Amino acid sequence: MVDAERIAHLRGLEAHLRANIRGQDHLLPRIAASFARGALGIAAPDRPRGSLLFVGPTGTGKTETFLRATEYVFGPGHLVSFDMSEYQDRSAVNKLLGENREDAGLLGRALTAVKNGGVLFDEVEKAHPLVLDLFLQILWHGRITVATGEGFRFGDYFVGFTSNIGAAEAMRMEHSRHASVEHATLRRVEQELRPELVGRIDEKLVFARLGPDVQREICALEVARETARLRAIGFDLEVSREALEFLMREGFHPHLGARPLRKTVERQLQDAVVRDLFATGCGWGRVVNRENHAGLAITRGK
Repeated sequence: MVDAERIAHLRGLEAHLRANIRGQDHLLPRIAASFARGALGIAAPDRPRGSLLFVGPTGTGKTETFLRATEYVFGPGHLVSFDMSEYQDRSAVNKLLGENREDAGLLGRALTAVKNGGVLFDEVEKAHPLVLDLFLQILWHGRITVATGEGFRFGDYFVGFTSNIGAAEAMRMEHSRHASVEHATLRRVEQELRPELVGRIDEKLVFARLGPDVQREICALEVARETARLRAIGFDLEVSREALEFLMREGFHPHLGARPLRKTVERQLQDAVVRDLFATGCGWGRVVNRENHAGLAITRGK
């Protein structure tokens, strides 16, 4: 039996995702349920704890969602991530599984270092077909053998895939109902990925594009995260509403989603701290717009 404390913790996963992910409320119950099934040992023991495919436009939170769910279940440091754009040729399998009997490969070394958690394959559509064969083995048999002869079981891991397949269509269908976008996107996924691979993935989830209102929420969330991080190292900042709007304007991108927002928030707030340190030696106070909207400044006046 699973202990009550574990159950109580997992019951809070969906709320945790809602607190950290914006614009994807339609998906979070399914993601939380998938992770709960695996974490409670209800999923089939001879396969990964769960397998999920996240598709949709770039910058919509696909990687972030898998990371947040994994960290909530296992704690920090339990995510292994591979960018499949680096595994597009025939040598990709050897890179992952090892070149010879002394080499466990990147995948083998990662699984040795991280005994349980999440394994994420970003941009899966870019992987070489031979790498897709490895995914079939992982999803169906729940294990992989590396060049050293050592076998690794995936019964202690969630396996995630992300893809931008169908993103262009989704952006063109910005005024359509999400159900229509989802149907069109999954149809493209079935056309571009091998059907036997798609069929073995437990959850196929289509992330929605992020409109300006959602991106404004994400901007506020990123500001809260960055100011908390800066406060922990001694720089206490209060960001004005006008400064928040400036960050939103600077970081908003209609096609790249929220990805530029985080970089904009971090760069602008850190630059404001540096300028204030150089000018006054303080680096704390209320963050406001500089004259002529040239960036942000820190003031300690009323």
